Amino acid sequence: MARIIVLDDLSPEGLALLDAAPDIQYDVRTGLSGSALRQALLEYDGAICRSGVKITADVLEGNRRLKVIVRAGVGTDNIDKTAATRLGIIVMNTPAGNTISTAEHTFALMLAMSRNIAPAYQSLCQGKWDRKSFMGVQLAGKTLGVIGLGRIGQEVAKRAVAFGMRVIGYDPFLTTEQAARLGVERVERVRDLLPHVDYLTVHTPLTDETYHMIGHAEIELLKPGARLINCARGGIYDEQALVEGLRCGKLAGVALDVFEHEPCTSSPLFGMPGVVCTPHLGASTEEAQAQVAIEAAQLLVNYFTTGEVRHAVNMASIDPKTLAGLRSFLDLAYRLGLLLAQWQEGGARAVRLSYRGDVTRQDTRLLTAAFCAGLLARALDEDVNIVNAEILLRERGIELHEETNREMGSFRSSIMATVTTDQQSFVAAGTLFGAGMPRLVRVGDYRLEGYLDGNLMLFLHDDVPGIIGAVGTIFGRYRVNIAQMSVGRKPGAPPGGESIGVMNLDDVPPAEAIEEILRHPHLKRVKIIRLPAAGQLPSWLELPSQAG
Repeated sequence: MARIIVLDDLSPEGLALLDAAPDIQYDVRTGLSGSALRQALLEYDGAICRSGVKITADVLEGNRRLKVIVRAGVGTDNIDKTAATRLGIIVMNTPAGNTISTAEHTFALMLAMSRNIAPAYQSLCQGKWDRKSFMGVQLAGKTLGVIGLGRIGQEVAKRAVAFGMRVIGYDPFLTTEQAARLGVERVERVRDLLPHVDYLTVHTPLTDETYHMIGHAEIELLKPGARLINCARGGIYDEQALVEGLRCGKLAGVALDVFEHEPCTSSPLFGMPGVVCTPHLGASTEEAQAQVAIEAAQLLVNYFTTGEVRHAVNMASIDPKTLAGLRSFLDLAYRLGLLLAQWQEGGARAVRLSYRGDVTRQDTRLLTAAFCAGLLARALDEDVNIVNAEILLRERGIELHEETNREMGSFRSSIMATVTTDQQSFVAAGTLFGAGMPRLVRVGDYRLEGYLDGNLMLFLHDDVPGIIGAVGTIFGRYRVNIAQMSVGRKPGAPPGGESIGVMNLDDVPPAEAIEEILRHPHLKRVKIIRLPAAGQLPSWLELPSQAG
């Protein structure tokens, strides 16, 4: 009989599922931490939590019994997934349960901000009947910008269309056709929508790329009187920039449900005119909590009764021996996905993976899933791995194709990936050198050899003397060190045409350095690509412990 511990308050609907499950016994033990939590986890086969408990590495240390942790919700930041993976503990989540509630809360904040609901009610509480001070604005006819059109972003867009709003959207995996079905005007870059919106809402994960994505420079691009909403993740907006935008009159309103540091009980935003804030209530509805509780309980029941693994966020449902044999190729495929996610332009329509040489004798289906995990890793507000990546890709309406050729090409094994967008196709190919060292050997039609790790700068340029020296001189002024570099031409192309370069940099160069490089008359396109450090693997590629 499997023993389950429920570590946070769970809706009765979820507990009822556990009650009804045969051969499962559960205990509700909330408020545990530190050594008490560590000791408790030693007594159970599975655990359900929400965001209240912190399951850290020291809490899991030495645990040889716990097999699975399920988070009743989307975010798993309160669980040390790397530590869990090393102990063979599967971590699952419930990514869809709070979609509608979060979308509705976005609109609740948008309306409350637009109609001055909170200060008007406060005025009544103070015994005043003041209609003139709380003149509002209507949503109909206004333009809403939506950054991130995943599950929640799409639900927000649907509701905005119903309110008679014009909707402009940005998402790296949104095609023009998908946008049209949603009633959304698609743009290529975040900055392209900023000058046109009356309202802006974000529905992206918090990553290095989205941290302070909307700051001082971006607020300057907005219309005077714009209003901003965030029910996604704290830190996407620079909160100090919001304060200054309100003070100078550039912003008419700010509505936040999430904050860079939580819990947040003190902020210069609190009490400012035009501001309405809530304490992370996006998923706090009876329906959402019931739904995630039901999903979490069902995940556990299915795991212990049939062995099914769904919505795993830290490991693949393949045996450790297979994982060990494939790990270097999985890492290569994952890095190619990360690279093309950042290099591509336009909404992705289709993905094609081409395998050549010895690698075709491996399970290429898993390699394709690893590529998809890299492609989607920084675009979705949920954990992506080789268990769920293909499903998530197809949910976005992206076609997926795979082909193999056992004949060797220039390398013993190679993987070529093509992402077709509504603009053009973007190609990258890689191989393994030595003992599993991933290398970039092709970008587009250009052949080269580059390291697939750390901070890369890809740049298209005219094949004329002085380009490398010019770039190096600029980086020297900004104290950016070049660790490695490679350049490549198209096969058979004569000197003087177009070429590509890739530089591995010790640091991400400042925006000013990139702007200066782009002013060079022979440089055509520059893109900073952020990849994991050499040897750094996603948690789902870490080999589980065989102990116990």
